[in-house]
Amino acid sequence: MSRKRVHVYVSGRVQGVFFRATTRDTAQERGVDGWVKNLDDGRVEAVFEGDPEAVDAMVDFCYEGSEMASVSTVEVEEEEPEGVDGFQIEY
Repeated sequence: MSRKRVHVYVSGRVQGVFFRATTRDTAQERGVDGWVKNLDDGRVEAVFEGDPEAVDAMVDFCYEGSEMASVSTVEVEEEEPEGVDGFQIEY
């Protein structure tokens, strides 16, 4: 199975609106590995790794985010897969 990995930075009103928890739950539902965390500058950073279609779906999700989020920009950088297993919120 081929794997894809992307590193994502999401800007807007994305902290304090359940963005990380919703991202984790959505990634787990889709079988995507990686992590998500808040940054000090107000953005959310995430890594998604797994089936290419599922990873692309997670990138699409980032443009919407959680119900209370208001996303302004999403930056996506493709990287080499590292074999991450599971999905977690990092602090």
